[in-house]
Amino acid sequence: MGRRRTAWWRVAVVGVVLGAVSGGPGSAGFAASASPFRSPSASPSSSATASSPTTASSSATATASSSATDSSYAFAQGAPSVTGATDTGDAERLEPGTTYRSSLPSEGKVYYRLVLDATSTVYVAATAVPPTDAEVTPTEGVRVSVQDADGRSCAAPDTASIGAGRSPRPLTVWGARQLPSSRSLCRGAGTYYVVVERVLRTESSPGDWDLELAPVLEPRLRKAGATSAPEAWDSATPSPPGGEAARRHGGGGFGSATELEQGAWRDDVRPGQTLFYKVPVGWGQQVYATVDLSSESGGGVGGGFVPGGVNLALYNPVRGLVDDTSISYNGSRKSGALAALPPVGYDNRYAVSDRVGGMRFAGAYYLVVHLAARVGEEFGDGPLGLTLRVRVKGEATAGPGYAGRSEPSGIFQVGQGSGAAGGAGSSDGGGYGGGGAGAGMKLVAFGGIGAGTLLLVVLGVWVVVGRRRAAGV
Repeated sequence: MGRRRTAWWRVAVVGVVLGAVSGGPGSAGFAASASPFRSPSASPSSSATASSPTTASSSATATASSSATDSSYAFAQGAPSVTGATDTGDAERLEPGTTYRSSLPSEGKVYYRLVLDATSTVYVAATAVPPTDAEVTPTEGVRVSVQDADGRSCAAPDTASIGAGRSPRPLTVWGARQLPSSRSLCRGAGTYYVVVERVLRTESSPGDWDLELAPVLEPRLRKAGATSAPEAWDSATPSPPGGEAARRHGGGGFGSATELEQGAWRDDVRPGQTLFYKVPVGWGQQVYATVDLSSESGGGVGGGFVPGGVNLALYNPVRGLVDDTSISYNGSRKSGALAALPPVGYDNRYAVSDRVGGMRFAGAYYLVVHLAARVGEEFGDGPLGLTLRVRVKGEATAGPGYAGRSEPSGIFQVGQGSGAAGGAGSSDGGGYGGGGAGAGMKLVAFGGIGAGTLLLVVLGVWVVVGRRRAAGV
């Protein structure tokens, strides 16, 4: 009996030690939150928003189903489906930090609901995706706004249109309830509505467009800062990086964008295709990009001219358009460049210019390239060579110091993890302070040391007890 009790005691101790080691901060569940560029589709809802009632079943359990339309856009994997309501009474709730799949009718507005606190800024990006075979006009597009419970807009609605290329392509717009706000109607906690609609649809094909919705929460600052944009910054156009371009293939959507660093990058793009890339840009850094499109190989059938044949756009971490440029294509090599942009800074949001105002936070900035479908009609369906030259200028600085965690976590960070350990006193502002992978590795190290010490102590006791029992003590 004595030996059996000793064996049982040994097994129990070993089980406790192994449980302590495996349950420490180095577990897989802890490490899974290290990347700041993960898809937000599965992020938990923000602790800064008001607690929600049970969400409608379609948004709580449904996953994105196969599209009824032919779309080349890569929607976020596992995105729950929501149905846009025709009035506010039936609007389904959106949680910041989760990316949703929906659809946009050809006529009328659709509504989605937000429940917001009185301290956080919330952005909602809407990406509308026409079918690849849709007939579209240059002026038609999509519009989004965030409104209070009385139907008054918290900011001017944002609109995007197809453009001169007359090519079906993803169109992304963003709305916001921004705090602090000069509009007193949108300062309080309560229910707000995201309103999305098609605009200036005249000769285009009827039918729904696919829709992706990405709400993001930005917490308030720990300390109030300036309330005006910087008056001066280096506006000289930087030279694009030279050298041989490395091969890198673009993603099919925001959630699958391919990460690029500073340098020159080669890809191939087909008529009607849209490619997505992301560039980490820290606080205090400037980003600049150019695009080169190769000449056609001589296999075309028309040899004509396509206005707006290629479009290069830059979107900020919440998918707000910062700048774009369109280039007409006639079969010969063409180049285009984005305008010079200011360094990333929190205070840029107070600028009148959209280009300056869009550079308001650090994180992944998206470069989106679209080649018009009409290029294929004029010059053949074969891919054209594409070269992106990306420059990130300046040293990254510390973030502004947020008094809480963003949703999705870490969206305004670069380089050192997601800051998933953030709380009421955490900084989500740049990956250079608390939280993130650096803090996570410290916890792993301390956890490993503690578990190792415990194991040595237990083994020592084990040896002593065994000897005493062998001696009959």
